[in-house]
Amino acid sequence: MMTIQSSPLLRQALVADATTSGAFGLMMLIGAGVLSGAFGLPEMLLRVVGLVLLPYAAFIGWLGLREEIQKPVAWAVVLGNALWVVDSVLLLVSGWVAPTSAGYAFVIAQALVVLMYAEFQFVGLRRSETIAT
Repeated sequence: MMTIQSSPLLRQALVADATTSGAFGLMMLIGAGVLSGAFGLPEMLLRVVGLVLLPYAAFIGWLGLREEIQKPVAWAVVLGNALWVVDSVLLLVSGWVAPTSAGYAFVIAQALVVLMYAEFQFVGLRRSETIAT
């Protein structure tokens, strides 16, 4: 596998993504009942997303603290974030949920933040140097 020396931008983007993902994961896990009513999104969906975000946040936070990481792992994070954005849009247009205006705003805003992190991670990955092994 190819190992890279993570650029400062990649490390910062991973840690920022981890912090936001952890905070939103806790918020959705703990406040799913209240958020469900406000956003018009199923409570179980919010809880499951919260549960998924917590280990993700821990993993990418750990990656962000490392100076060397595997290049395919970094690409997986970027692609996973891009997939999250696509899935967020699909959720809104699928008809599977009936979000309120606040729900639409929440899903769109979080998708834009994830897209921003994916872009920073992509640029940071491109700035990282490959280590000969």
